[in-house]
Amino acid sequence: MKCGWALVAMLSLGWPALSACSRAESKGAPSHASSASTRGVLPSREVASASMPTLARAGPEPSSAAPVGSRVPAEERTWVYESTAVGRMNVVVLIPEHAAGEKLPVLMTMHGRGEALKGPERGARGWVDDYELQRVIERLAHPPLVREDFKQFVKEPRRSRLNAALKDKPYRGLIIVCPYTPDMLTGDDPFGKAPPLAHFLVDELLPRVYRETPALGTPATTAIDGVSLGGRAAFSVGLLRPRAFGVISGLQAAFHSDKAGEIAQRARRARVDNPGLVFRLLTSDEDFFLSADTAIAESMRAAGVPVQFDVVVGPHDYDFNRGPGAIEMLLFEDRALRGEPAP
Repeated sequence: MKCGWALVAMLSLGWPALSACSRAESKGAPSHASSASTRGVLPSREVASASMPTLARAGPEPSSAAPVGSRVPAEERTWVYESTAVGRMNVVVLIPEHAAGEKLPVLMTMHGRGEALKGPERGARGWVDDYELQRVIERLAHPPLVREDFKQFVKEPRRSRLNAALKDKPYRGLIIVCPYTPDMLTGDDPFGKAPPLAHFLVDELLPRVYRETPALGTPATTAIDGVSLGGRAAFSVGLLRPRAFGVISGLQAAFHSDKAGEIAQRARRARVDNPGLVFRLLTSDEDFFLSADTAIAESMRAAGVPVQFDVVVGPHDYDFNRGPGAIEMLLFEDRALRGEPAP
């Protein structure tokens, strides 16, 4: 179902009404029930830690210190920060099933504005509950992908190509970190309000992810991504702190076309600071931000900055996030964070 707010969305990126995703939220989206057991962690507290269905089946061989065939079950955690530079923050962390002793890349992914308006507790669960991320992960782990997995938004050559890539090399899994994306980055300046968010994500959250999860724990194996407002946040934070990441990506990133030159120059400087940095933008043929994201990609290339730019089928709404958006994001990051070409 397409969203009905396209005209509103383009008004100075101030989004005075709910986002496309918020307006198009389907009925019956899963809700979050907190665990009865809560243990404190300063300056945050961990609300829940529960086993989940298998998120990934393939991965490196177990280390010699672990029994052959030993597997660590998948887990979901919620970290609550009562006070940060951007206010109260919730973060949902998904750790896939993995071999004992195995270390994994980290994907930090930001949700859209619809979830930003729901507040930290519900908003942080945007990718998990509203965008059905666990279902998408499970489908990537058990290909082939069918049209229904894309919510019908796919052309056969693209689906066949992704299935061929999965057959050649299975999806191996990522530690997926889903922070709440505060509703603080709207307006004309995508970078002016981002430093406090960058401080929290890079200086507080990532070190904890590296300490408390089986993360590889290096910038080269860490990505920041997001959809719509989350794509804007990912590029804003990533370009402010380029040494913290190996990949900076955005899905249907909510930018104005007139910011393309500035973003390209920031990306050029970021590549000087971090020469191995990988950029990716993905939009769709019915995305409100198609022209803006196209202009950004063209400006980056003109500035000598390599960027993978993909235009796929679909609107700017929840079904896109639950289908091609999530599939394309996870498969790209699963490859890019291991230094492999995208499918």
